[in-house]
Amino acid sequence: MTDKFHALKKYRDILAEMNLLTDDNLSAGMLPITVKSISCDSRDVTDGTLFVCKGVGFKEEFLRTSLEAGACCYISEQKYEEYDVPYIIVRDVRNAMTYIASLYYNDVWKNINLVGITGTKGKSTTTYFQKYIFDDFLNAGNRPKSAVISSIDTYDGVVEFESHITTPETFDLYKHFDNAVSSNINYLTMEVSSQALKYDRTLGITFDVGCYLNIGIDHISDIEHSDFEDYFSAKLKLLEQCNTAVVNVDCEYAQRVLNVARKNAKNVITFGTSKNADVRGYDVRITEDQLIFRACCEDFDEEFSIGLHGLFNVQNALTAISISHALNIPVEFIKSGLKKARVSGRMEIFRAKNCELFAIVDYAHNKMSFEALFESTRKQYPGRPISIVFGCPGYKALGRRRELGEIAGKYAEMSYITEEDAGAEPVMQISEEIASHIREQGGKYEIIEDRREAIKAAVQNAPDNGIILITGKGRETRQKRGKEYIETPSDVDFTEEFLYSR
Repeated sequence: MTDKFHALKKYRDILAEMNLLTDDNLSAGMLPITVKSISCDSRDVTDGTLFVCKGVGFKEEFLRTSLEAGACCYISEQKYEEYDVPYIIVRDVRNAMTYIASLYYNDVWKNINLVGITGTKGKSTTTYFQKYIFDDFLNAGNRPKSAVISSIDTYDGVVEFESHITTPETFDLYKHFDNAVSSNINYLTMEVSSQALKYDRTLGITFDVGCYLNIGIDHISDIEHSDFEDYFSAKLKLLEQCNTAVVNVDCEYAQRVLNVARKNAKNVITFGTSKNADVRGYDVRITEDQLIFRACCEDFDEEFSIGLHGLFNVQNALTAISISHALNIPVEFIKSGLKKARVSGRMEIFRAKNCELFAIVDYAHNKMSFEALFESTRKQYPGRPISIVFGCPGYKALGRRRELGEIAGKYAEMSYITEEDAGAEPVMQISEEIASHIREQGGKYEIIEDRREAIKAAVQNAPDNGIILITGKGRETRQKRGKEYIETPSDVDFTEEFLYSR
């Protein structure tokens, strides 16, 4: 690893080179100051930190705290006259952060095989399918297991924790890359959210493989994406910064996606069930404990199996097969990795002890995933009554309240509306909005704010041959209330508590 410590002058110069610098007060004596760390969190500042003032929630007190802790300079979009300290003023602080991180960490991402996955549905499952494949391959060579950055968990060789954001902020992201490389990790798979792409968290990074799954209407709000085009355009950015683009040829707007991929990537691999896909899936069969299918490309025609239910997971598996093929992973490890793959909180099926009542715990939380979950459940359990437990987050993705309410009202015998990361918005306010759309479809519902009690009611009231869908939280052990994440048992914990005593 090369030395991370650079003079303050280098940071000013790179920002000037990228046409981001608007002002600074760095005298000749200040230019040689050594930057010992970078941060945008005043709680992490130590002596010699280059502190970045960013975010709509930024307060001047954060700057004061950082300076008291030893920050050597601040970077901001505005000057704070009260403080007679070195400063660098930029026109776009988020954009600037990518160049600051790139310099501090010496483009560390170049030292790892980096896979980025984007899409409205299937990112998490595909990410873990890919991790299992990589890990099987690496284990055969006695090498460290691969790293992962997802909305479920993060592991980089140094830290491992439950995530509460899909793609970290730029400085955190680079720190994960650095940890992985320092731990001699060869592969890292990550979810790349539309917000990360829109706000330049991955700007300047070139992914070895960038994967595009699908697009649906989601994350449209005043604080996320202004409209569908803004959302779609953000997703497409991933294909502008990868060496190999892996694209779902069956997805909506596939031709536009392919046009972007072919214009920017050195290599494009398509996958899907269409005959013109480079990696084609066919002959899908469902057994009691697995999905079996065949996949073919120019190099093989093989049978694969996955231990996750849900027909939509065949597409996720085809994605991982295509990524692995692009990276020359031998097919034997693709097959063995997929067969072993499990995704915490994703399509986990539980059965009551004394009857044919099943509960399915899944992270489904938007229109595409809800529709796919209901469709798959109805095919796998034909004629069985379906009930559902779900909610919506506070003050974001506002369209979900109508979309999920309409889907639940149309397909569920009973809906239990409950808390799901409401944040600062009242749970009852969110729930009543969802309920209005269930009513429009003639569906039945009950609002139970306490999530444990909602799952309890769903289990106790379901018929013996029923199917209960418990969506949105999976095995997450935190609820966002206000600005804090509060520790709580997971949906799996609640499901097992009530279902096994049924």
